Amino acid sequence: MFQTTRRAALGAALVAAGRAHAQAWPSRPITWIVPFTPGGITDTSSRLVAQPLGAWLGQQVVIDNRPGAGGSIGTEAGARAAADGYTILYGTQGTLATNPVLYRNVRYDPLRDFAPVHGLAQTPLLVVVNPARPFRTLAELIGHARERPGELTFATSGIGTGTHMAAELFQAEAGVKLTQVPYQGSAPALNDLVAGRTDVMFDYLVSTRAFLDAGRLRPIATTAGARLAALPEVPTMAEAGLPGAETSSWSCILAPAAVPAPIRARLADGLQAALSEPRVVQTLAGSGSTPLMLAGEALQDFVTREVERWRGIVERSGARAG
Repeated sequence: MFQTTRRAALGAALVAAGRAHAQAWPSRPITWIVPFTPGGITDTSSRLVAQPLGAWLGQQVVIDNRPGAGGSIGTEAGARAAADGYTILYGTQGTLATNPVLYRNVRYDPLRDFAPVHGLAQTPLLVVVNPARPFRTLAELIGHARERPGELTFATSGIGTGTHMAAELFQAEAGVKLTQVPYQGSAPALNDLVAGRTDVMFDYLVSTRAFLDAGRLRPIATTAGARLAALPEVPTMAEAGLPGAETSSWSCILAPAAVPAPIRARLADGLQAALSEPRVVQTLAGSGSTPLMLAGEALQDFVTREVERWRGIVERSGARAG
């Protein structure tokens, strides 16, 4: 009886200490590691959310870009950061779910080394083709690919990126084989697609919008679960007969695994408030994204499922990035 009471008292004291620590936190600026270069969609969305998050927390949130190895370098830095709540990390489908399979020297475990805090955004892709190509629908593209295995080419913004993985998922679901042409980013990939050097690409609305508006690319499908408000005439994968090819690139905020739960909870509350601001919602919508409003255990379950899903897709594709 005495031992039980003592353990209960100790547990209550630890909870109280954790809450007191969270109330004192943050007392200085917070570093937000973005494992990609400045100027891209990951960087701009981080800066968009960091400002209202900092205002809610009462401390500045400083973006720290640490690119390299498809995001693995910055992600490893986030895993090794002090577990005091003053370093958070931008996590993605690529850094958490595909890089550990694509890269042989990844030195972090996506499930063991991090505690998911709150979702950020999810962004579906568009299937876009050069207007000079004869296929005007996804069914016609699939028909051409089946008649010419490996002959049609798909451009990507790099091996292991969302543009690459969405195409791999499509090939698996459609039962076709295309040949990848990887580039260093979306801009050169889209330029070559417009020039007719490649046949098709899976990319985001924010990257393709100018070409679509100018009639230099044709959208034939979206990987979203529903038609995009910005392009209501473009059918979904499910409408085209490939419900299994539905996917969205996603992002979330992570903390080192040992960050105390009360601090993670406060961070999650701040992120929820920031992502609910009309300016943030409108800006994300303009790039074809929606806030990913998951936190805590629900987010952990989501990340776990995605890690398992994409591990299988990458392994079946045989893709490797070093």
